[in-house]
Amino acid sequence: MKKKIMTMLAVCLTAMLMTGCGASSKDSMTTLMENGSWSTEDSMSYDMAEVDMGGSYYGEAVSTGSAGTTENGQILTDRKLIRNVNLEVETKEYDAMMSSLETQIQGLGGYIENMDSYNGSSYSGYRNSRYANLTIRIPQTKLDAFLAVMPDICNVVRRSDSVDDVTLTYVDMESHRDALKTEQTRLLELLEQAECLEDILTIEERLTTVRYQLESMESQLRAMDNQVQYSTVYLSISEVKELTPVEEVEETAWQRISEGFMHSLRSIGHGFAEFGIWFVIHIPQLVIWAVIITVIVLLIKRHRKKKAAKKAAREAEATAGQNNTK
Repeated sequence: MKKKIMTMLAVCLTAMLMTGCGASSKDSMTTLMENGSWSTEDSMSYDMAEVDMGGSYYGEAVSTGSAGTTENGQILTDRKLIRNVNLEVETKEYDAMMSSLETQIQGLGGYIENMDSYNGSSYSGYRNSRYANLTIRIPQTKLDAFLAVMPDICNVVRRSDSVDDVTLTYVDMESHRDALKTEQTRLLELLEQAECLEDILTIEERLTTVRYQLESMESQLRAMDNQVQYSTVYLSISEVKELTPVEEVEETAWQRISEGFMHSLRSIGHGFAEFGIWFVIHIPQLVIWAVIITVIVLLIKRHRKKKAAKKAAREAEATAGQNNTK
């Protein structure tokens, strides 16, 4: 009987404590709303679903309208442009061109982000043409100066430019970031004033989500700033014997014939030159193979002579035997 009475008293005490905490939570929320620290917008934020890294909850996000302005009439004067350039160049002086290129990049405050180069194979019959593929980052304000100097240090075969205007996206992301900062400040204020454990846990959970979204948004903005401030140049360099004509000139039939004939002569001369280089490089190997082949030929001849001598001896013996029989 005593156990039943004690159990009933424990249940009643627990219910009273839970009721008291709920009432305290309700009273604290009411007090916060009356003091102006808690708004309807803040209370709604706890009922919203979780969002992705980009963040679909932004209290006072500014939506953008036509290019150059937002819906609230804000004029976008500082445009965010991402410029990318693809260059295909060739040179007859590979080493000098690479040295001059690095000097130009450093002088303009840029840097080589990535480089893939091939310096030829020393195991081939002759040195193969070298090439390099570079990804270069140049300050956007110095990009035109860099492009203007490129024809002076190499032969530009092909060029393509692209510009991506990310102004509206950038402004929208900034407004979303500001809204997250505002919400973070309000949540910190509410956390200081909260008294019930349930309120504290709810606010801390939302605060963690907001901070995660804020860090992601700031990271995206930094990456976009880097793309805007430093333009990207994709440069492909080839070492050639003859430069490709870049100016299109209408040629007559005789000019085409003469140019083709000279090109054939140059190709033949280039072939003989490469063969001479190959021959000189491989003289040690050719000498060794010549000695080996000579020894093999002498051994074969010696073997044949011995075989012929044995055959002649056998024939002579056979002839002598027949004469003795007679």
